[in-house]
Amino acid sequence: QVQLVESGGGLVQPGGSLRLSCAASLRTFSTFTMSWYRQAPGKQRELVASIFRGGTTNYADSVKSRFTISRDNAKNTVYLQMNNLKPEDSAVYFCNAGGFGSNYWGQGTQVTVSS
Repeated sequence: QVQLVESGGGLVQPGGSLRLSCAASLRTFSTFTMSWYRQAPGKQRELVASIFRGGTTNYADSVKSRFTISRDNAKNTVYLQMNNLKPEDSAVYFCNAGGFGSNYWGQGTQVTVSS
């Protein structure tokens, strides 16, 4: 059974930073596209960032230059470094693994940006 376990969420002041981690129990982790999504109350889930098997990255316009996605294939882990956080970044953040007709989700981790 595939599991994606997120960690690193919490409460942070505007302008602060957080680093999210997602550990995946995927035997072929390096072949999957790994992504971070987020969902705020009353809003649709939206794609935040993706990192492809070759290391290419893609970001939502709203987080470009502030967020960085990375992966460590040796640890089966994907990260999301979030800097200069804004109140509008508050949401539940979900890790996703996609590829080869499969799509897996983590349980989510709450990020709250507030003074």
